[in-house]
Amino acid sequence: MHVLVTGAGGHLGRKLFDHLEAQPGFDVSGLDIRPVDHPRIHVADFADTPSWAEHFAGVDVIVHLAGDREPNASWASSIHNNMDATIVLYHHAVEQGVSRVVLASSNWIHGDKRFSTDTLDSQTPPGPVNAYGMSKLFCERTGAYFAKYHDLSVICLRIGWTQWTHDNKPGPHMAMGRWGQEMWLSDRDFLNGMLAAITARNVSFAALNLMSDNPGMRWNITETRETIGYEPRDGEPATIPASQRMTSWLKKTLTVTLPRAINTHFPDW
Repeated sequence: MHVLVTGAGGHLGRKLFDHLEAQPGFDVSGLDIRPVDHPRIHVADFADTPSWAEHFAGVDVIVHLAGDREPNASWASSIHNNMDATIVLYHHAVEQGVSRVVLASSNWIHGDKRFSTDTLDSQTPPGPVNAYGMSKLFCERTGAYFAKYHDLSVICLRIGWTQWTHDNKPGPHMAMGRWGQEMWLSDRDFLNGMLAAITARNVSFAALNLMSDNPGMRWNITETRETIGYEPRDGEPATIPASQRMTSWLKKTLTVTLPRAINTHFPDW
């Protein structure tokens, strides 16, 4: 199976590229916006003229990790590097006969649910709170379109938090309190989840959570287990110091409780 990884020189991309290269039965290539010291990772800017599409020839599965990954990404960058680039990638994947795209989506699609008690899965209404989250929702919905009308299998993985630092170990050093810690994703669970999405059979379209099995988390990974056979091997409960609990309470009060009270008592404001 020939798998092409976009963003193959990045934090997650290189881990996945090296992991797949070590697996029997895989032919692996990659694309990245910057030069990478590997003969099979080529330079490509997905937001520019798609001369890079020639690298899709003979590819079975594309894992699309490239794009602006920052939650504070501007609208201009989110449109250019995420929305426009991904829809062009879908188009050329169909044109070149690629069977599946595994899309790196994001938990920011449910950014408005941070202070709720909702279970988070594919049936939970989206509520992106920033341009980045909106761009990932767009990429998911266009993926559903290509799956329905162009027979391109698209699996969107709403990837949890894999850290650059702290050897990717969870703990109170992580931002966003409980919300941040409970979306933790270990390196091996990331790699196992990606491999499961690459090799899963009979999936036309799916949008699935990819987190480790963290006790108490609101992200439902039952769908992920059932749809692609993902079996997480790690999971850690959140550790929330008093200072973080106070910070979360203040943020919830300012962003949820107070605005709701104002809207209730002063609806014409």
